[in-house]
Amino acid sequence: MDLDIQTPIRIQVTDCAKTYADGTRGLQSTTLTVEPGEVLALLGPSGCGKTTLLRIIAGLEKPDAGSRIAFGTQDVTALSVEQRGIGMVFQHYALFPQMSVAANIGYGLKIRGVPEAERTKRVGELVDLVRLNGLEHKRPAELSGGQRQRVALARAVAVRPQVLLLDEPLTALDAKLKESLRDELADMLRRLHITAVYVTHDQQEALSIADRLAVMQAGRIVQVGHGEALYRAPSHPFVATFLGRVNRLERSGKDCADNVVAVGGLLLPCPADWSTQKAVLVRPEDIEVGPCSPGWGQAVVTHRSFLGDRVQLTLDAGAATTLRADVGRDHAANLGDTIGIRVQPERWMPSHESFQKP
Repeated sequence: MDLDIQTPIRIQVTDCAKTYADGTRGLQSTTLTVEPGEVLALLGPSGCGKTTLLRIIAGLEKPDAGSRIAFGTQDVTALSVEQRGIGMVFQHYALFPQMSVAANIGYGLKIRGVPEAERTKRVGELVDLVRLNGLEHKRPAELSGGQRQRVALARAVAVRPQVLLLDEPLTALDAKLKESLRDELADMLRRLHITAVYVTHDQQEALSIADRLAVMQAGRIVQVGHGEALYRAPSHPFVATFLGRVNRLERSGKDCADNVVAVGGLLLPCPADWSTQKAVLVRPEDIEVGPCSPGWGQAVVTHRSFLGDRVQLTLDAGAATTLRADVGRDHAANLGDTIGIRVQPERWMPSHESFQKP
């Protein structure tokens, strides 16, 4: 199926900031590039500035003086939202309740004066794309939440926008539906090949859907990269703790001098250039759990949580160190058991916080 989408363009955000009338800084000076045809997720907690940045890209918020937004070679900073050639998908669908699925999808085409035959053809292609065949004459109230969100996506791209902006589009759905729809949405965005910016606070959603993530904290982007790289090798402490789960192990001045980390009665070596790291991080799935053996540390199971696909163990590793470790769902460790633990050297992550020598 050929949807005749425009050639994708690059989005360039340069020195964009937003200060509100009361002096609140909603967005620190931000520079960001979204490559042609790329899906980039703005990821972060509530209030971090991700929606403010999206609204600036859309033209719904006016940035501070000196800010610049470009779509391809066109400077759109001073253009209104209507002049920017964007499509938007929101959390709450914003469909016309009195219109059918087909009429909702074709609404933007109709008001732009697209001939009926062309409109019908394009709506039909989009109905196929979002898998709503047979529902063309239904009204939004007769659809499920997932079906309504597909209508909203189809309506947004029907007008062949240069840029697609999605603001928490799956938040209103229940967990099971969200999980199934995010895979469909990822597939649809790839097939559309439109440059897209996707706002979410849900890390699994971002990892599933986006080509790259821009993680935001307190009004600024702290790291940009591919999801797997950010998860495995975060270069900022907030990224390490926000993206996934981590255990943090503090180090004494002597530990830093000897370049080791103490865990479970063992002193395990750290990479040679970590002598100033005042703490190291390790993810729960990277802690190995086994029988007490030479070369393994020891810990006591203080809590066992069955999570369906895995078991999470809470471990007392001594010296006021509490760890969480993920093991297989059939693992035999039980409350009160003393077990062996170890961490392969390559699984440690730096905290990026320096130990201050006295």
